[in-house]
Amino acid sequence: MMMIMMADEEKNISAATEEEVKPAPVAVDTTDTYVSPQAPPDQEEHQPSMDTVSTATNSSVGAATLDSTVGTQPEELRGLCRDMFEKMSLYLNGELSVVCDDYKLLESMNKVSAAKYAEMRGVAAGVSKAMIDLNEKYASLQPYLDQIDQIEDSVASLEQAAYRLDAYSKRLEAKFKQLEKR
Repeated sequence: MMMIMMADEEKNISAATEEEVKPAPVAVDTTDTYVSPQAPPDQEEHQPSMDTVSTATNSSVGAATLDSTVGTQPEELRGLCRDMFEKMSLYLNGELSVVCDDYKLLESMNKVSAAKYAEMRGVAAGVSKAMIDLNEKYASLQPYLDQIDQIEDSVASLEQAAYRLDAYSKRLEAKFKQLEKR
């Protein structure tokens, strides 16, 4: 059922169903122009006085909205109202569908973000587990690494001893050759 908004002469807006709408009487404002009896023949119309304007405004409060529809029939008015409400309905439906589409887009973006964060959480958990495993392996290999360091220190000291022994043997050889020559 279609609701129709109406404005009466006191600027009150009321809602009525389509069946309740009755054609409003059309008020014709005749106070807009004032013809003075003493006016010269070439100036028959003149601007209304402030009193005339205020009475014209007060008497045609509701008629101002109907001035544009003076020549239309009630059926045409109903058709125009129906057309206006249909177009307004289409406009509002369009606005609401845009808002719904925006919310659907936000929802899909949130789902994709949640999936990405879940994937990143899985990767981080895997890296954390791998780090724990590596730390455990390093801890289990630490005694062997300490032995390797000790062996390296021993090899370095043996190397120093070998260099000293080589130097000593060269001196001895030089002395021996010197003694042989004599």
